[in-house]
Amino acid sequence: MMTDPIADMLTRIRNAVRIERPHVDMPLSKVKRGLAEVLKREGYIWDWEEVEAAPCSWLRIHLKYGPNGERVIRSIRRISKPGRRVYSGATALKPVLDGLGISIISTSRGVISDREARQRKLGGEILCEVW
Repeated sequence: MMTDPIADMLTRIRNAVRIERPHVDMPLSKVKRGLAEVLKREGYIWDWEEVEAAPCSWLRIHLKYGPNGERVIRSIRRISKPGRRVYSGATALKPVLDGLGISIISTSRGVISDREARQRKLGGEILCEVW
């Protein structure tokens, strides 16, 4: 039994980036699909796709590297955890590394980046930070 599927997703991405895998697979959920879409929109991954399988569907994320093999995702860490949820209003959201990174926020309008949340004036649960 997995207690934190989002942390599992972030760990799979972190491990795959460290060994320079072209893609990483994980069980699919709506929140994970939203996280993958935000990472794609912000330019941290090439693309994502749903892979149909017998017991459950899988999410395949195609990782992005620089022209000389540099990692695009240098750090990805969970902020809100099952034991300690972290919420923030739109005005309290701070830029990550002075705008070089992003926070991914779960709002009432779906999973979005901190830039979009400030633009739309939405607050929510801070899921993770990526830079």
